[in-house]
Parts: sequence; structure tokens; C-alpha cells
Amino acid sequence: MSVDEVMLDAEERMEKAISVLKNALSGIRTGRATPGLVDTVRVEAYGSQSPLKQLASIGAPEPNQLVIRPYDASTIKEIEKAIVASDLGLNPQNDGKIIRINIPPLSTDVRKKMVARIKELSEESKISIRSIRRDANKVIDTAEKAKEISEDDRDGRKEEVHELTKKFETEATELAKAREADVMEE
Repeated sequence: MSVDEVMLDAEERMEKAISVLKNALSGIRTGRATPGLVDTVRVEAYGSQSPLKQLASIGAPEPNQLVIRPYDASTIKEIEKAIVASDLGLNPQNDGKIIRINIPPLSTDVRKKMVARIKELSEESKISIRSIRRDANKVIDTAEKAKEISEDDRDGRKEEVHELTKKFETEATELAKAREADVMEE
């Protein structure tokens, strides 16, 4: 793998780490109802586990309520069971055609736990980004030892990797801070 390919690969992998963080943060509850709350719920339907969003449309007609409309009415019981079984603490109400979920306001303790979880997720993504940096630097060192690039090129590339790492770590921190603000907002 050439050094240019290593740089592109590192950037792609760091972008993926940020994407994973964004996805994880969207599933964290705030005081408002958002379809992202139930995105991670997997439903046992048609003999396999499927994401809820593939089996139903999810909307938030009010700030404290989610409405789930199954595409196939026969899956409504499985969807309800999956929501109850998920670790979200939500109580679905099924009227036979749609499922309504009232989102209760968050207590201060729950908000603090959510913020702690946000910090954990942010740190996990930063660890992933640093691991990618380490891998890229290893390849750059190997290329220099194999005389494929000069010492100056090696140092320049390592600096590029460092800048890339700082950029993505900052992005992870900013995403986490924004989500913390959402969670702590009354």
C-alpha cells in the first residue's frame, strides 16, 4: 500500500468512526421525541432480526410522542415486544394499527447517566481514531525503513496524520458537547 493510499485509508476510517459516533448519539434520549430514539431497536419478524425502521414508518407528531406505523399490520405485536424488551425504558401503546409512545420527561439522575454515556461514546470514538493514527504511522515508518520515502517525507506524512487525528477528535468532542447540551436542556 502506498503512503498516499494509507492517508486516504486513514481518513476514510476516521470518518467512519465519526459516523458510528453520530449514529450512537442519535439513539440517546433527550427530553424530546425523535425517530432516532428507536432506530437501534431490532424486531424479530419474518424469521429474522430486522431494524425497526425497515418494518415501520416512525414519526414525532408532538415533542413528547412517537408514532410508529407498521408497513405490515401483522408485525405490530413483534414491534411492541421489541420496544418493551429494548433498554430504552419506553412504554408503547398499541391500538391495533399504530403504536404510540409517550416520552416521559427525564429526571436529573437519568440526564446525568445519559451525559456519562455520551462521554463514553465520545471517548470510544477518539480511541478508535488514535488507533487508526497508530496504524497509519506504522505503515509510514515501514515505508521509510524500506527506503520508499525519505525521512523528511516520513515526518511530513506523520504530521498530516496528526492533523487529521486532531481534526476528527475535535469533531467527536463537538458532537458530544452538542448532544450533552440537548440532554441537559429542560
